[in-house]
Amino acid sequence: MNRRIGWSLAALALLLLGGLSLFLYLKARPYQETVDHGPSPAAQANPYLAAEMFLRERGLAVNHAETLAVLPQIDPHSHTLLLFGERARMTPREVDQVLNWTRAGGRLVFVAESLWDAQTGQSNDLLLDKVQLHQSLSKDLKDPPRDVEKDRFPKLTKLYLEDEDAPAYAGFDTDFHLDDPNNVAQAWANSAKATHMMQRVYGLGTITVVTDAELWKTGAIGKYDNAWLLWYLSADTDVTLIYNTSHDGLWTLLWRYFPQAIVALLALIALWLWQAGVRHGPVQIPAPVGRRQLLEHLRASADFLLRHNGQQALLQALQQDILRRARRRHPGFDQLNVAEQWLALSRLTRQPTRAISQALSPRPKQRLSSAEFSRQVAHLQTLRNAL
Repeated sequence: MNRRIGWSLAALALLLLGGLSLFLYLKARPYQETVDHGPSPAAQANPYLAAEMFLRERGLAVNHAETLAVLPQIDPHSHTLLLFGERARMTPREVDQVLNWTRAGGRLVFVAESLWDAQTGQSNDLLLDKVQLHQSLSKDLKDPPRDVEKDRFPKLTKLYLEDEDAPAYAGFDTDFHLDDPNNVAQAWANSAKATHMMQRVYGLGTITVVTDAELWKTGAIGKYDNAWLLWYLSADTDVTLIYNTSHDGLWTLLWRYFPQAIVALLALIALWLWQAGVRHGPVQIPAPVGRRQLLEHLRASADFLLRHNGQQALLQALQQDILRRARRRHPGFDQLNVAEQWLALSRLTRQPTRAISQALSPRPKQRLSSAEFSRQVAHLQTLRNAL
């Protein structure tokens, strides 16, 4: 009977499992799902990674660097240098180095970083001032804007080329405007309100100044003709992209990568300063304003000498005073050896020689207890008073 029940339960389980499998087979439908894990570490570290990949797909050799230290190794002929990084710490020597490289035949493309100050006659961008171009805010333009009613894309920058019916469109930031007060530029590109790209011949090379390079970062290079414009500026050359011409300081890097350690260190320093500033022992009650007794002055002087000079200095002062009085009482005392001096002091003070030797012998350097120190001082004073 039990075996029959077991077989029945097994058959029932198999029947249920088969039914469930059939139900899942009839109802389940395969589907695909795309999970966006965000930018890769390489894309996060290099905002112009997509631009580099696009130029490589067009057959250009592309390298990137973080500083201008690589410039002496770059042949200016058939080479484009893209300065898209922060240049606030760029030195005059580096500016001259870049311009000399361009004058020798290189192509230079950089971002104008500072606004022109008419009062000082310069901007904070040394490289832009050397090129003799100025940057200002589009809203500050004095000339009235052009007729934009017929412009279908007033916020896009148009670049007109020869033998082309339609312009190329680029997504520059329209808040900034480039000005050419000395008429050194040979080509430019404008939006409806302002100029955002200028190009001039410089020696054997060319210099292209743009108001921003955000249109060539990974998130925007696929829009409009942004990618094509970057290729146009560097076509038929090798490319070196410098997107960080200055390095963060040590404290900035430490705070970026080790904030917990810095906070812990600051907390330890604060605790140490707090502990060092705490008083040891109870706060002493201020003494009354009235005049102190002579005994209080003597006790205070003795405490001061004991704290600053130590026990050995006080004991040695008493010993020297005893020997000085002994010289006055016993002529030729200095010519006696130590044992004979102790015998002479024993006769003068009527103290046993053993007590005198204990009082005048050099003391060990370790600190005496208060009782032992008081006993030693009392003994020396007894000898001194007997002289």
